[in-house]
Amino acid sequence: MANIIAPPPWRIPDSLVTPESVYRSRRRFLRHLGFGAAGTLALASAGCGNSESAVPPVSSGTNSAGGLDAPAAGVGKYPARRNPDFDPKWKLSDEKTAATYNNYYEFSTQKDRVHRLVGGFVISPWPLEIYGLCDKPWKGDLNDLIAEFGLEERIYRFRCVEAWAMIVPWTGFPLSKLLEKVAPKSDARFVRLETVSRPNQMPSYARLVSNGYPLPYNEGLRMDEAMHPLTLVATGIYGKALPKQHGAPARLVVPWKYGYKSIKSIVKIELVARQPATLWETLGPDEYPFESNVDPAVPHPRWSQATERMIDTGDRVPTLPYNGYAEAVAKLYKKS
Repeated sequence: MANIIAPPPWRIPDSLVTPESVYRSRRRFLRHLGFGAAGTLALASAGCGNSESAVPPVSSGTNSAGGLDAPAAGVGKYPARRNPDFDPKWKLSDEKTAATYNNYYEFSTQKDRVHRLVGGFVISPWPLEIYGLCDKPWKGDLNDLIAEFGLEERIYRFRCVEAWAMIVPWTGFPLSKLLEKVAPKSDARFVRLETVSRPNQMPSYARLVSNGYPLPYNEGLRMDEAMHPLTLVATGIYGKALPKQHGAPARLVVPWKYGYKSIKSIVKIELVARQPATLWETLGPDEYPFESNVDPAVPHPRWSQATERMIDTGDRVPTLPYNGYAEAVAKLYKKS
């Protein structure tokens, strides 16, 4: 009798995974969000206006695949070995599509423009600081951490709060390794992460700040979330070093949470006792709460989260609790 292997709960049918085709119709993120409620700052005008048209495109040094030239971090270490524990044998989302469909507001609020505006962004050397409630705070260059921890590749589903999804291979190391290195104190209950602040290299930065956007971008996790084996510091994608539009040279990937929790271009990690205020929660606490776990039963105030759109085909598929990672993470949220 042939063995019958039950697929894991996060697996979706092959017919619904992203094919090798390029989805070209892009929407502006903030227009989709529809910031129209009174008192929601002046961010709507920042996100939906056309002022970016005055910013000349910067040569990004990209190749024909749309921004895939390898940056300096981890040179010679890609492709890394794929971790068999995170290899569900899915068909991956198209590499070029993923490289040209990016939310990175400091460069542009239009997804299809980000990769054209990152050329002036300097990513090497890349100083990183880990500090706060820890016994061994650390400062150094990202390459030092890559040399110490090594790299591995993992296939993850990625789910945006906008209700689109993709399947991509990230390369990196567990955030837990970095946190263990600095020896957290017993009262360190949260981790606060911060994106680099370089207005002179980020075309939209000053405009967003002038409209009330509380930059630099910051995010946070509970300590148990940060230490979870799924939480990854990503330095690469598709077997190459991370392109700038994906958050080079180092970003977070927390696959069971909405994508804005996976902060890009990290320069500071602080261990703190109290839950930190985060950028999106500051802008709209009822819409972007601190936890932000993927939950099909909890709609966004202005759209349903019950289904998601695969970015290449446009197919609508059911959203899975915790983005399909419930078996691994649901226990973190059980009330005592």
